[in-house]
Amino acid sequence: MVTTPASDDPGASHADRAERTIRAGILSGAYPPGSRLRERDLSEALGFSRIPVREALTRLTGEGLVVMEPRRGASVRDLSLRDVAELFDLRLSLEVFAARRAAEACAAGADGERLRTLMEAAQDATRRGDAAQIPAANTALHAEIVAMTGNRLLRDALHPSLGLVQWLFTLTGGRDPHVQCAEHREICAAIHAGRAELAGALAHAHIERGREPSLTALAGVLPPG
Repeated sequence: MVTTPASDDPGASHADRAERTIRAGILSGAYPPGSRLRERDLSEALGFSRIPVREALTRLTGEGLVVMEPRRGASVRDLSLRDVAELFDLRLSLEVFAARRAAEACAAGADGERLRTLMEAAQDATRRGDAAQIPAANTALHAEIVAMTGNRLLRDALHPSLGLVQWLFTLTGGRDPHVQCAEHREICAAIHAGRAELAGALAHAHIERGREPSLTALAGVLPPG
């Protein structure tokens, strides 16, 4: 079990620090799928009161990593191969559209500076071979492409799946991160150039290239669903 708050920001709230620590525990497998997340146990382990722990669990529920059930409380979501396949379908629906709209935004004058910054962070994590930071950086990159569209409903539709996307990236860390990084650079370049159809096509190819390797890698790890 994770026993200390993970935070590189001393100014972060207890809820923020609890959220990061519990998320890290889920992604690392310290809190396995289906395991109970008892507020009292987490509060004692993290050194916080139960209030920020409860808030952290609520946030992680919104990301799809935690489920809340009446009389049972919080537990780590059980992930199945069916969930993974459906997540890829969802990403094709949302992220391809988002890539096109983000490129249209750049064509209309948006500078996409935050996307450049996040792409640089992802490249840096890839160069360092940081197994923990690469999935986080890649997830932030995908989320920013959606944010660039300015479409609040699209952003709200994707947000509950962001935690699952990062979890998927973590579970399938065997896929060559340098190849993924190169694909991300191509998508970002098309977006910054305002080439909507190219950005959408590259996003579609990027997601589909990851589908079969991900399902194959997880076939012996996750239940069918």
